[in-house]
Amino acid sequence: MSALRIGLLGHGTVGSAFEQLLAERAERVEQLTGRRPEICGVLTRSAGDFDAILERSDLIVELIGGVDDALDYVRRSLEAGRGVVTANKQLLSRHGEELWELARHRGVALGFEAAVAGVVPVIRVLRESLAGTRIERVHGIVNGTTNFILSEMTRTSCSYDVALAEAQRLGYAESDPSDDVGGADAAAKMAILARLAFDVPVHIDDVRFEGIEQITPADIAYARDLGLALKLIGTAERLSDGISVRVHPAFLYAGHPLASVGGSFNAVTVEAEAITEITMSGPGAGGMQTASAVLGDVIAAVSPDRARGEGVGGPVAAAAAVPIIEDVVSAFYLHMEVVDRPGVLAKIAAELGDQGASIESVVQRGLGESAQLVMVIHPLLESRLRTALEQITKFDFIHSPPRAIRVIDEKFE
Repeated sequence: MSALRIGLLGHGTVGSAFEQLLAERAERVEQLTGRRPEICGVLTRSAGDFDAILERSDLIVELIGGVDDALDYVRRSLEAGRGVVTANKQLLSRHGEELWELARHRGVALGFEAAVAGVVPVIRVLRESLAGTRIERVHGIVNGTTNFILSEMTRTSCSYDVALAEAQRLGYAESDPSDDVGGADAAAKMAILARLAFDVPVHIDDVRFEGIEQITPADIAYARDLGLALKLIGTAERLSDGISVRVHPAFLYAGHPLASVGGSFNAVTVEAEAITEITMSGPGAGGMQTASAVLGDVIAAVSPDRARGEGVGGPVAAAAAVPIIEDVVSAFYLHMEVVDRPGVLAKIAAELGDQGASIESVVQRGLGESAQLVMVIHPLLESRLRTALEQITKFDFIHSPPRAIRVIDEKFE
């Protein structure tokens, strides 16, 4: 049996970890596929020749990152009849439909398990185990960097900046962490998960996202008082008139399956009438963890089933596009800096009530000119909350615009 010649694009944290892991697990790969893997060439941004690597490769592993160059390399690899494994969620969230169609047309593999949630096998579960199930919602923690930061803020009561610095020191955050902390990384992953769950085209531009940069230790402390945990949550769900795909910080009640997921771990919950719900969790950040998922795709790409043409390409061809719904219902945590005097709470409650909001709980700290008023309100349309907050901001007893963070109001015993 011939060797499995792998062209490796990218030799950063994940690429170097993959090369190391491949060498360590070469015998196991040979047992599973009948072919012993070897790296036949490495391309970096400053060294290597892609055409030469492609010519002598059986399979391309794309870990170079970015979009433009990666798109060119992946497209040319598929056109040349080479299978591809990629961890590039930004590439797939923008050009996935084109690349999956090309892989199907050429009858070659396009593996992308490592693009979402590290070693958590959510893509394989959606594509294979739940392929015949009508998925209603997929939501979870899909960015290990932000989960580590929020966990550290909760554990130590430190500021966002201190927690970010610790994440960078430990290698969970890049020197430029903006894609992670701003929510763009999670948004790309949710676009991919929504595409798999609902079989409709979803582009990253369809995903509304917010990051965690504005989260304060006070938010964490109030969450503790209210029995809540704070996470960056990605959600893709069916609605009566379309789908909603979004990423934002959210509070969860203690019994929620995602509330206890700490550190750099990821976790994804899949919900459907036929299965109720399943939750998968595991490490979501780190070179070796991502490399492990890449290796799994490499094995799948050259397995005997793949050689017989079973399951080639990406997901099934997308159905027609459906409306993307942006104005959805949610419960909210509100934080307001107010002057503490008679009638303040009543006026705020009245404005919220005019928009159909009712208050679940209220906590106040401080007196006089510098009081902090925090409340959790029952679910209402986001647009109606925005209208209420615009009016509340005009009151002379409000020091600054109120801050709103969504609350996932599902409670588990």
